[in-house]
Amino acid sequence: MTTKIGIRDLVRNSNILNKYDFVEVEDKKTRKLKGVFISADLAEEFKKFIEEKKRKKVEAKLKAFNSITPLPSGTLTDKNIQKIKSNKEL
Repeated sequence: MTTKIGIRDLVRNSNILNKYDFVEVEDKKTRKLKGVFISADLAEEFKKFIEEKKRKKVEAKLKAFNSITPLPSGTLTDKNIQKIKSNKEL
């Protein structure tokens, strides 16, 4: 179940979070969304979703970067940023 509550309602009665799977917290005065609470049952699934979304975003940026400046294959396979910087200084 889902619901929308105000910040004051949440402060006054935090037990309301136990009743719902998804709670949107909004500022009643400005009608702006301030945050979202997700039940513990759904938290792990949501966390995996967010991590996958971030990974895809990073891969898309790397793909765009590589299309502009392609690197020779195998150049950065086992190097971290510290090793790369130390090689540039040599």
